[in-house]
Amino acid sequence: MDKKEYIPLIAGAVLYFFGLLYPSEGTVRLGIFLAAYALVGGEVLWRAVQNIRRGQVFDENFLMAVATIGAFAVGEYPEGVAVMLFYQVGELFQDVAVHRSRKSISSLMEIRPEYANLVQGEEILQTAPEEIKVGDIILIKPGERVPLDGEVIEGVSSLDTSAITGESLPRDVESGSKILSGMINKNGLLKVKVEKIYADSTIAKILDLVENAGSKKAPTEKFITKFAAVYTPAVVFIALALAILPPIILGESFSTWVYRALIFLVVSCPCALVISIPLGFFGGIGGASKNGILIKGGNYLEALNQVTTIVFDKTGTLTKGNFKVTKIETEGKYSEKELLEFAALGESYSTHPIALSILEANGPVEKGKIENYEEIPGHGIQFRVKGKKIAVGNEKILRRNGISFEKPEGIGTVLYISVDQKFEGHILISDEMKEDSAEAIRDLRKEGIKNLVMLTGDSRLVGEKIGEELGLDTVYSELLPDQKVEKLEEVFKGLGTKEKLAFVGDGVNDAPVIARADIGIAMGAMGSDAAIEASDIVIMTDEPSKIVSALKIAKKTKKIVMQNIFLAMIIKVVVLILGAGGMATMWEAVFADVGVAVLAILNAMRVLNTKDI
Repeated sequence: MDKKEYIPLIAGAVLYFFGLLYPSEGTVRLGIFLAAYALVGGEVLWRAVQNIRRGQVFDENFLMAVATIGAFAVGEYPEGVAVMLFYQVGELFQDVAVHRSRKSISSLMEIRPEYANLVQGEEILQTAPEEIKVGDIILIKPGERVPLDGEVIEGVSSLDTSAITGESLPRDVESGSKILSGMINKNGLLKVKVEKIYADSTIAKILDLVENAGSKKAPTEKFITKFAAVYTPAVVFIALALAILPPIILGESFSTWVYRALIFLVVSCPCALVISIPLGFFGGIGGASKNGILIKGGNYLEALNQVTTIVFDKTGTLTKGNFKVTKIETEGKYSEKELLEFAALGESYSTHPIALSILEANGPVEKGKIENYEEIPGHGIQFRVKGKKIAVGNEKILRRNGISFEKPEGIGTVLYISVDQKFEGHILISDEMKEDSAEAIRDLRKEGIKNLVMLTGDSRLVGEKIGEELGLDTVYSELLPDQKVEKLEEVFKGLGTKEKLAFVGDGVNDAPVIARADIGIAMGAMGSDAAIEASDIVIMTDEPSKIVSALKIAKKTKKIVMQNIFLAMIIKVVVLILGAGGMATMWEAVFADVGVAVLAILNAMRVLNTKDI
């Protein structure tokens, strides 16, 4: 409610209490209550009339209008005003709760950048982020928000990443560092080369997720919506029967049974369910966003409760993806330096972490030397340099070319090199495990995840070593991108009818698998656009332990939603029976409706508190 809308409610409440204290019955007292009723309930009556015109007869506005007008008709003026007054107080609670719940998500909307400082020669032009093109140079001053994704080309600073990742620890950046839109520059002056237009930037994708998070309803929400659509007209006809049939059949007073029917109508209003359940799921999404977890809808939040199997990609998900060349072994004809240069030439067009580690170890290469360059997906690269036919890749590329070789010892990714159809050596590249991977796997077990699987294109030796280290149930190694989907289908076959599978990945190759899973989870801060687009949940911090937090938030949300359903139904059924039997008054009915709605709303707001997660 707007502050101006409080005035009629307050004025109506004052008149209501004045009417209660008025010393005598009569027209004056009726006038006071009618004036109070008009101030408090006028808006509800108007909404009921408007909805009836549109053919939407049976809703809470209709129930409140019939119940309160009926109360006046049987001479219960104070109770007629009281029902409408407390109903409006309940609506006020709802508005405050929804505002607070939305604020937890809409606070993210504040990360939208207002401008970018475009460098044009000697000039700095303040420009809308939407007008900046890829390759433009922008200047980010201390205290300003990063408007677009890019690479630092000049300057040193630390960035506040909390709006994107939920983490308070600043991140140091220098020339060559990648930075994401939405972060705040804390101290130094940064010159940045833009790598994505605004529509494709991290901040635009986050804002899109936030704006559309409420559009995908959870099954429980959908059920309550359908339930209310059938339930409300049903209770109206039951109340009508309660008002007419007993007096005719039993010969009792019509006013007594009309009053009981009105109690029945007030109690049966489904406000507590219709308001608190969507609010619970919305609060859960908001609480998750504060933890650096973006959930694209209530349906995915609820589905997390049924996940029993989680399948992980390896690189960039359980491991850092920070590859380093740890060993070079040659067969003797070429030196280690020459083998490394061959590998760097082969990987010079790739942005894969392994390729970048080779290029980092070797330094810049002359791409002009390369001829007949051919990439073979899932195998490697073939090309010619100075007349030599070179192949660089995994063991599959050697087998494909019919080249004999010996598998090396050691844990890591092996890059094999052949020259003129002869095996000449290999390079060993090792990846580091993420600090929280082992802890995340242990905690997922505690949360009831029965089956933990890893899919990787890496060697069987590397896959099995990591699987053993982390305590995974199954590891599938040496997989091509399309084989990952096949293996996922195999895992699906072992699931029960109500069990769901989640896949966690970060790369372009993971997008098809993420899309196929019941719930796709993308490691989003540094993950690929394709993976984030295909996913249902985005972990902005790249920490596997956040999956545990998402499961806990989902369980807490579901628990609170179920509490509200049982609380509302039990109290309403009890008061309905008492009201029909003449043992409950309109005051108990008000509590069973508005009181329960307020309690349910307050309970739903607990979802926002994620300190215990």
